[in-house]
Amino acid sequence: MGLEKTWRWFGEKDGISLNELAQMGVEGVITALHHIPNGEVWPKEEILKVKHKIESHGMRWSVVESLPVSEGIKICSPDRERLIKNYQQSVRNLGECGVDTICYNFMPVLDWARTDLHYKLPNGGESMYFDFPTFVAFDVFVLKRKNASNDYSADLLEQAKQVYENMSESEAEELAYNIIVVTQGFIDGVIDGSVADPKKLFLEFIDRYKDIDKHQLRENLKRFLDDIIPVAEEAGVKMAIHPDDPPFPILGLPRIIGQMEDYEWLFKANKSLNNGITFCAGSLSARKENDLSQIIEKTRERIHFVHLRNTHLLEDGSFYESGHLVGSQNMARLVFQLLLEQQRRYKDDKVNTRIPVRPDHGIRMLNDYQAKHNPGYPLIGRLKGLAELDGLMQGIEYLLPKQTV
Repeated sequence: MGLEKTWRWFGEKDGISLNELAQMGVEGVITALHHIPNGEVWPKEEILKVKHKIESHGMRWSVVESLPVSEGIKICSPDRERLIKNYQQSVRNLGECGVDTICYNFMPVLDWARTDLHYKLPNGGESMYFDFPTFVAFDVFVLKRKNASNDYSADLLEQAKQVYENMSESEAEELAYNIIVVTQGFIDGVIDGSVADPKKLFLEFIDRYKDIDKHQLRENLKRFLDDIIPVAEEAGVKMAIHPDDPPFPILGLPRIIGQMEDYEWLFKANKSLNNGITFCAGSLSARKENDLSQIIEKTRERIHFVHLRNTHLLEDGSFYESGHLVGSQNMARLVFQLLLEQQRRYKDDKVNTRIPVRPDHGIRMLNDYQAKHNPGYPLIGRLKGLAELDGLMQGIEYLLPKQTV
C-alpha cells in the first residue's frame, strides 16, 4: 500500500485537465478554491462543486493546498477576529464535505523565493535557482529595503554589488517582478500583476513586520493554533503546516518553520496530532544543517502530507532545483522512511488512509516549452517526477518486508 500519488491542480484555469490527471495515474488531487478571496469563508456548495468534479474522474480531493492564512492573522491586525472566524468556518465546511487535510503556511509576505525561473541545467532542461548574491542585490539595490545591508556580510554585499552593476535596468525590474509577482500571484500571493508599483506595496507589507521578530511570530502562530486546532479536531481535519522556502530569514522577515527546533517548538505549542506538518523535502533541503532523515524520524506521527523534490545545495547557500531523485538528498532513503511510517500506522491503528505525496515542482522539458504553465509546475517535468517516485515506491515496497531501517 504505497503513498497516495497526488498532483497539484490549479482549478479550471489550469492548462492540465482532470481527465489528463486520471490518464496519468494520479489518485488524489491537491487543489484549493482559488476564486475565493483570501480571508473569506469557503462555502460548502463551492467546496462540493470541486469535490464532485474531481470524484467524477475517479480521483479524490486529498489535500487543500492551501487555505491561505491572511497577513492580518500573521501580524494580529485589528481585523484578526473576523479573519479567524472565517478560517474556522472554512475548516468546518471542509470537514463536513469530507475534505480532511489542509496544507497551509505561516510565511510573512513572501511564500517562496527564486532569483532565476529559467535556470538551464546541463542536459538542457530548465529549472529554478536561488542565487544568494542575486537575491541580496534585489534586496539592497533594487528593492532598496531600509537598512537591508545590515543583514549581510561585507563579502556577500560586495558580490551583490557586482551582480547589480552588471544588470541592465530592465533586468533589475524583471528580477523584482519575478520575485514579487510572478512566483506569488498564482498561489494566493499578497500582490498580483494589477498593482501599479509592486515594489512600493511590497515594502509596505514588509514594514508591517518591523516590530515582529521570530519570538513574536511564533506567539502569533501559537495563537492561530489555539483558535484553529480545536475546530479542526471537531471537524476531523488535519492541519499540515508547510516549511518556509527557503528555510532561513530573508528580507529582514522572521522565518519560524525551517529546522528541527522549529518543529519541536510547534508540537509543544499545541500537542494535538491534528497539528501536523507538510514534509517538504525541497524546502527543508535548502538549509545545509537540516538532516531530513532525522526530521522524518522525529516528526513522523505528525506528517500529514508530503512534497518530494530534490535540490543541489551550493556552499554559499545558493541552490537550484535538480529534479526529484537526483540532488543533495538521498530520496530513496526518505521514501523508505515514509513508507515504513505508513506501514506502522496501518499495523498499529488499522488506518487505511494513505499519506498523500506529490511531485513538487519539476524540470521544464520537451513539450513544456510549447505550453504555458505556472513557474515550477510544468506538465512533462512533473510527470517525469511522478513516474520516478512511483517506481521508487514500488521497488521499496517490494523489498520492505525484508528490511528494517
